[in-house]
Amino acid sequence: MQRITLSVDDDLAEVLDRHAKTHRYASRSEALRDILRGVKARRQLEDGDGKASGFCIATLAYVYDHETRALGQRLTRSQHKHHNLQVATLHVHLDHESCLEVSVLRGPAESVRALADETVSQRGVRHGQLHLVPADRARSRHSHGGGAHEHEHIHV
Repeated sequence: MQRITLSVDDDLAEVLDRHAKTHRYASRSEALRDILRGVKARRQLEDGDGKASGFCIATLAYVYDHETRALGQRLTRSQHKHHNLQVATLHVHLDHESCLEVSVLRGPAESVRALADETVSQRGVRHGQLHLVPADRARSRHSHGGGAHEHEHIHV
């Protein structure tokens, strides 16, 4: 680990201190490291033109009105159409009209973003938020106690 010295204006130091306190970081260094990890992750997920690229894991959370005509069917159809990206979906009934769904996704960032856009742009979807995490895939052969076998691991 490298030690660096950073000079910032008083107002930026105050912003960093407030951020560190609000998010309960142990130090300014931890807060700044986390901010920089976020910058690195965004750069890993974009090509030179600012478009999504690379492999990722993601969560897509959205709230929708289940009374909107055929919305549930359209959402389910879209999930089946993109089954290769879907890992799991949690469905929660919030009240008589509103549902919350959280989908865990994995695949090419461009495809994951396209699915998210297709989902949250549906009439009746009120709120939607996609969170992408860059990841690498690797196949390896090893034993889990019952003999060696090969499978894929996702590293973040």
